[in-house]
Amino acid sequence: MTDLHLPLDRAAGRLSAQIAAGFRAAVRSGRLTAGTRLPSSRDLARDMDVSRGVVVAAYEQLTAEGFLVARRGDGTRIAPLARPDEPPGAASPEPSRADAPQAGAAAGAEGARPYDLLPGHPDLASFPRDRWLAAARAALRTLPSDALTYPDPGGVAALRAELAAYLSRVRAAHADPTRAVIMNGVAHGLSALVSLLRADGHTVLAVEDPTSVRQLPMLEAGIRVARVPVDPEGLSVDDLARTGARAVLVTPAHQYPTGVVLSARRRAALIAWARAVNGLIIEDDYDAEFRYDREPVGCLQGVDPDRVVLLGSVSKSLAPALRLGWAVAPPVLAERLRAHRAHTDLGAPVLEQYALAEFIRGGGYDRHLRTMRRRYRARRDALAGALRDHVPGAMVQGVSAGIHLYVELPPGCDEERVAAAAGRAGVAVAGARQMWSPARAGRAAPALVLGYARQSEPRLVKAAELLGHAVAREARG
Repeated sequence: MTDLHLPLDRAAGRLSAQIAAGFRAAVRSGRLTAGTRLPSSRDLARDMDVSRGVVVAAYEQLTAEGFLVARRGDGTRIAPLARPDEPPGAASPEPSRADAPQAGAAAGAEGARPYDLLPGHPDLASFPRDRWLAAARAALRTLPSDALTYPDPGGVAALRAELAAYLSRVRAAHADPTRAVIMNGVAHGLSALVSLLRADGHTVLAVEDPTSVRQLPMLEAGIRVARVPVDPEGLSVDDLARTGARAVLVTPAHQYPTGVVLSARRRAALIAWARAVNGLIIEDDYDAEFRYDREPVGCLQGVDPDRVVLLGSVSKSLAPALRLGWAVAPPVLAERLRAHRAHTDLGAPVLEQYALAEFIRGGGYDRHLRTMRRRYRARRDALAGALRDHVPGAMVQGVSAGIHLYVELPPGCDEERVAAAAGRAGVAVAGARQMWSPARAGRAAPALVLGYARQSEPRLVKAAELLGHAVAREARG
């Protein structure tokens, strides 16, 4: 079907990615509209003189992204939700506060930048709508009417069982349904734990330095936060011991924002510290699902399940809008978390819990994660390679996992001026200085934290090129 007018540069390679990019461009320009039926993979492969596998891979990619739908007997069509981009100047809804750029993000022209590299956001266009809908339907078909009453504040039993099995298998957690408590994301788990710590007489909570600025307001309510330095091995346990804290929040799988993995030596030292002070380790299993260049490290909770609370969520793996997370805690603390939910919000939404349980049980969650690991790895490679080409002298860190890079700028660069110049060029970035404590911010090398999950590989390359121009201009003075 040659009238699709899909550009193909055979010398450039990656033919499947080129075909997928051509379809995206046609949808965004309005040339291919929702409902348009596409040729079969066999017919399109013949017309374009490529192997059928090339077209099948492109169709599968676009289906996963939500651009296409395929139904038996109806062929492959442009998805109903696929819409052309709005023309320049068209009104767009005001972003929610949760989606607003972090403090310290690049300043520039008003409105969203064309190249959004702000960290902390997954590729929402890749949410597996069809598989999630199938899981929700399957759950609803068998859901007894009594399940629609006020839920168990600890979470639906089916979801706790599926999560316990999943975390035991994938994260080497010591998990069973009695230890699992369903929360509305990691943030909710943190705020609940801080309340319980205060009730137990804790006055200090240790956190990593640097750390997420979005978490600090939730942690500082009624308890003093002590910042503990992070180095190439992760959290400094010697410095932790000097804070006087008996509770600590860590991100050992992929420290935010530096990307450092807590070393084996430090993991052992941290467990020994908790035992010595009768303390508690709160393990935020941040970005543990997305590892690319090394085998995943088991969670700390699996080493000492009576000293560690494992927090996780589907906010990065699926979507933040689901507001589904979990805490795997020692039995007594798990029961207290259930009581806390019973007294404060009566538990999490039921239908979403049953849908997630079915999604995990049917293998949909594993399949989605495999797809996203491949996609994010390709985007990481594209951005890291383009930064090496266009920002010489920059040091890229945290590449082995996650959906962001920590990029130390070339010597002599001013972080805020580079971020502002990037914003004027259309690239939204977050500066790292805001994530360090005031005592260490002045000594930390200027750096940017760049998210790559929501941009295609060509757009990431272009964003790096524009960022390189901004760095070069700032360096010239």
